[in-house]
Parts: sequence; C-alpha cells; structure tokens
Amino acid sequence: MEETATLSHQYSSTTLHGIVYHIVVSIMVKFYESSFNYDYPFPAVSLAYFLRYPNPYATHVLSTDVIDRHFDPVTQRLSTTRLHLKRSKLPPAVLKILPKGILGTGGDAGQSYILEKSVVDAKDGWMETETKNLEWTGILSISEKQVYKRLSAGLSSPETSTNDLVENTKYEGTDVTTTVTLLSRFGQAKALRRKGEVSGAGSIPSSDSEDEIPAKKGFFASWSTSSLQRTIEMIGLKRTREALAKSKDGMNVVLGRYRSGGLAQILEGMNEDKHRAFGENGPWKRVWHQGQDSSNED
Repeated sequence: MEETATLSHQYSSTTLHGIVYHIVVSIMVKFYESSFNYDYPFPAVSLAYFLRYPNPYATHVLSTDVIDRHFDPVTQRLSTTRLHLKRSKLPPAVLKILPKGILGTGGDAGQSYILEKSVVDAKDGWMETETKNLEWTGILSISEKQVYKRLSAGLSSPETSTNDLVENTKYEGTDVTTTVTLLSRFGQAKALRRKGEVSGAGSIPSSDSEDEIPAKKGFFASWSTSSLQRTIEMIGLKRTREALAKSKDGMNVVLGRYRSGGLAQILEGMNEDKHRAFGENGPWKRVWHQGQDSSNED
C-alpha cells in the first residue's frame, strides 16, 4: 500500500488585446495506491463487480444505470459506461472550512452522481475501471482507477460453466491495483485572477461558484489557497481509505454469495439488501417520509 503526494504545475492561458498570457499555478495532487488479491477466479470477480450494488456495505447507492455498452468482436472486449446515483455529502471536516453558504441551500447533503467506465477482456483475463465524481468537482475531484488481472495456474478452461467458476479458486486468483487521484482546485480561480491582474492580463472570469473564497492579498493569499487545497485533499484521502475498505468488504459479500449459491444467490441477496434499504421500514423510506411530512408542514 503506497501513498504519495506530488507537486505539479498547471498552465492557464488567456488572450487580451491579441496578447497571450501564460499563468502558472502550483497544484498539490494526492495519489493513493493499494494492491490486494481476491481468492476467486477472474470471471467471478468481474461478474461480482457489475453486480456489487446493492450490498450491506453500500446502502447509500440509490440506483445504477447503464448509459452505454459496446462489445468489440475483434478484440473481444466489453466496454461499459454506467452512472451511479448515491446518497452523499461532503465530509463534515470539509464543510467546517468552507465559507458559509458556498454550497447553497441543502448543498452539504443530498444525492450525487458517479460516472464509471470499464473495459473487460475476458480472453486475456483483465479489466480496467475508472470512476469520477460529477458533483463538487471545484472543491474536490476524485478519480479512482482499478486494474484487475487474472492470476492463473493454467488449470481453467474456456468451457467451464458459470456455476463452476468458484471451483477453481484454489488454482486461480485475481490481483487488483487501485490508484486514486485527489485534486482540490478550491480558490484557484481567485488565484488566477490575482496573478492575471499582477501580470497586466486583467481579470479572469470564474465559471465555478464553488471556487469562490474571500479575497485576500499578497503572499498570505497564495498560502491560504494552497493550505485549503492541501487540507481538503488530506480529508478526502482519509475518506478514500475508508471507502476502499468498505468497497472490498462489499465485493467479498457478493463473491461469498456466489460461492454458496451461484448467480441465483447473488440476485437473491441483492433483493434482500434492496428491501432492507428501500423497503417499508428501510432507512431511505423513512428519510423520504420525513421529507414528505416537512413539505406538508410548509
């Protein structure tokens, strides 16, 4: 398990009166990497990945929709794009350091979308996935990439039925490498505008309301922006560690169901989890009723 932080530079250009100005802004980027092994064959793990929601460790996932899917008969690779809707909010520690009202009414809690792209090569035994948050990207952008690879003793056969996949567990495993990139651009638009004014480029408009922070001047303004970004990224890194642990636990639940009863057991478990989360006495049903009661009172 490895964690690194690197300093890079982003070049921003603006053209005023026919002159192109290049502005360099230092950005701290956090990288988090971990590797582990599932004691299950690659076909079982890749199947569990697509059937991992809902599970007891992901009750916050409200829905999953396939928005694009394509199979290439030449490469025999399956490419899929999915959109996950989750009950989500920014970490309380982040909310404490943000200016009041920056997220608007109810901006600190609610629903958020996650975009997921994946490519599966069943022939060569690998899968690559990437997920990105679509909300609050001006505050914290998180990109998670995973590479799944078959670790085989060469005993599996293309003719193996799906019900027999887990029988090869002691001969075949699946290695997973996860790389997460966390980047905060919070306050960056202000810094760009300040640098533009200093260089004579004029003001650079901001298109992201999440980027606004109270105006400051000089060295302390730059220090404050960088400090906020690093703090937000560190908080996000801590939350990422916790989320990855729960994600692995959720996958193991799905794989355990597969081991005990195949695909039928996975589907039965998914129905049970969905009923617990969204049924008459489920937590999201109670939240919905509370929201309805509040609306009626208003």
